[in-house]
Amino acid sequence: MRRSLARLCAGLGLAMPVPLLAEGWGEVTAPAAGPARSIGQHGAGCLAGAQALPSEGPGYQAVELQRNRYYGHPMLIDYLQALGERLSHAGIGPVLIGDLAQPRGGPMSYGHVSHQTGLDVDIWFRLDVPPLPADQRSGLAQPVLVDAQGRLDPRWNAAHARLVRLAADDPQVARVFVDAAIKRDLCAREWDDRAWLRRIRPWPAHDEHLHVRLRCPPGDEACIDQPEPPPGEGCDAIAATPRAVVAAEPSPAPRLPAACQSVLEQPHG
Repeated sequence: MRRSLARLCAGLGLAMPVPLLAEGWGEVTAPAAGPARSIGQHGAGCLAGAQALPSEGPGYQAVELQRNRYYGHPMLIDYLQALGERLSHAGIGPVLIGDLAQPRGGPMSYGHVSHQTGLDVDIWFRLDVPPLPADQRSGLAQPVLVDAQGRLDPRWNAAHARLVRLAADDPQVARVFVDAAIKRDLCAREWDDRAWLRRIRPWPAHDEHLHVRLRCPPGDEACIDQPEPPPGEGCDAIAATPRAVVAAEPSPAPRLPAACQSVLEQPHG
């Protein structure tokens, strides 16, 4: 059907419309060949030349591998492997790495609005899972560490706080999303350096994992960064982030950059 649409558009002298929905993106099982490129915005983009995160390494193990969402820009893969080493040296982990991006990025049929350009990753707060074979890393419980009143669960501890700091304290990181209660806890702790707190941004439904977003790779002109976070630590007047908060009206699906059409349609190698 996609080829028929392409022929029709060509016959009419029109550009084929770029897919807006998740259809197609989750069906592609291999990355697009060529140099690594993050194209567009985190919530409206795609990824060429992706690399797969090895399913385990020092300090981490990837979970839910059957989703085939363990691909990222090489910068993200390098970041995660370096973070795993730092966590291992700190005696934390192995941490559980959740979704990165699909093989060619793009919109997902469930679970995320962002994670489209290979620069986003979810890291679970659960720290009590020993090394497991890859086929035993699906369906693991993901405990929520903030209750409905915005109070931290007693299981939240200094190791979780250190995990967030180690994840955020890297110049490649643009933002780290966590629940507001977690941000408050981090702000209340004593740290030798507090500059990284600026990157910690409260966001709903981030009470069982942290979400790291990297900056656009240097020289990647097709990649669109978010504006910098506001100045300061962001520790004043932190608004609650309950899971029940939803937008009054759904936002329209953003259009993908035109370059994503060729990324999606490139034949498998």
